[in-house]
Amino acid sequence: MKNSVIKKTIIRIAIIAVIVAICIFIDPINTTIKKVFMVFKMASTTGNLDIIKGYILSFGIWAPVVSFLLMIFQSIAAPIPAFLITFSNAAIFGWVKGAILSWSSAMAGAVVCFYIARFLGRDSVEKLAGKTSLESVDKFFERYGSYAILIARLLPFMSFDVVSYGAGLTSIGFWSFFWATGLGQLPATIIYSYVGGMLTGGTKMFVFGLMILFAVSILIFMIKSMWNKKSKVKL
Repeated sequence: MKNSVIKKTIIRIAIIAVIVAICIFIDPINTTIKKVFMVFKMASTTGNLDIIKGYILSFGIWAPVVSFLLMIFQSIAAPIPAFLITFSNAAIFGWVKGAILSWSSAMAGAVVCFYIARFLGRDSVEKLAGKTSLESVDKFFERYGSYAILIARLLPFMSFDVVSYGAGLTSIGFWSFFWATGLGQLPATIIYSYVGGMLTGGTKMFVFGLMILFAVSILIFMIKSMWNKKSKVKL
């Protein structure tokens, strides 16, 4: 048993070391990662989503593939906001196709985070997502139990990526995680894509803020109603 644990730890360390080495020492990958972070930083700072839109469009026919990979990348690198990609997808591909692309790529990103956590363990996840953020998600899971993932996906202020990492550290089955994630993120993806397809530039950032406030109010009301009904049934 002890040898098995040691072997798994060595394998995990080796995988992390290889990934870090690739990102640092292979110049094309290192340059690309730096550029992606710079693009997201500029868009977040200025509120101008045309920066991300221009970056995705620069890849021509490969734009959908690049967008898909960007969403997975932002899932792993939790600090990057996913809604920037969702808005950009809607502006580039139209809100319906953009919503499908954003939803499917976010699902792929969630699965990647889930299995990273399950394979590499808590220590590695804390380095990726942050110890404090992960602890807050742990408490959320303890409070809401089997409904935690679905509720977390509906709440726009809950980190999509940290929830995926946190779920991977629990005993929850993959398919339960998958369906709760898919169903929970669908409403927000559709709404953000619809708005994103109509607006351009910094206006999206303003509308996003208003939508967050609206969504939070509605979701709190819904969750409270569900909780009250559940309590009455128990009584």
